[in-house]
Amino acid sequence: MPFCVIKSRTIKIFFAMLAVVVLLCISFEGGACAQVWFGSSTRLVPIYRVDTEEKQVAISFDAAWGADKTQEIIDILKEYNVTATFFLVGFWIDEYPEMVKAIDDAGLEIGTHSNTHPDMAKLDKSTIVSELETSISKIKDITGKDVTVFRPPYGSYNNTLINACTELGLKAIQWDVDTLDWKGLSASEVTDRVMKKVQNGSIILMHNNADNVCDSLRLTLDWLTMKGYKVTSVGQLIYSDDYTIDVNGVQHKN
Repeated sequence: MPFCVIKSRTIKIFFAMLAVVVLLCISFEGGACAQVWFGSSTRLVPIYRVDTEEKQVAISFDAAWGADKTQEIIDILKEYNVTATFFLVGFWIDEYPEMVKAIDDAGLEIGTHSNTHPDMAKLDKSTIVSELETSISKIKDITGKDVTVFRPPYGSYNNTLINACTELGLKAIQWDVDTLDWKGLSASEVTDRVMKKVQNGSIILMHNNADNVCDSLRLTLDWLTMKGYKVTSVGQLIYSDDYTIDVNGVQHKN
């Protein structure tokens, strides 16, 4: 009899674990995130990369401090005939409105990076919404355009933040290629990181005022071009509708 009890428990544990695995493998449609079931809670996930057979990647620049290299970045992107996305913080917009206009005039995508660059996973929903709406309003006042993409400061997020993004019509965007250019890496070191990590549908993270951002951008674009990659903005890379996002943050077209 004791043997039967143990066997019964083993079977129950096996099927419970199997159910968890199945649930973890499910991606849910829509929104700015994937829904991943963990026990009694649902974890929401932003977009880290796009599943595509095309050799297409997106370059993105986070802008929070400094702007002296921004115009050169714009010029380099124009020289290579590629586009990109700039995620702007509200206080950066306040200080450099002429650069916001220059980015927009160059046909580059502008997303929000919050208003004050807080760890938004530590904020309540009303404060999160205020951060997003305030920064979006600042961008629209200059460009006249809607904002559709958002990058969380520090890459920090939780369900409350992702739900707020969805309600505001924003897609939360992370990255799968971190250049670490903000650490002062050389241009060759930054490009080497891209070479090792990039794949179809990658989202590359750079910073507009990193020490060697202009040189590293040129080297990176030289290599991506040589390898046949099309370089675009995040908005041009991601799917806008009829998609799922898996547990790793990879967006798939249905």
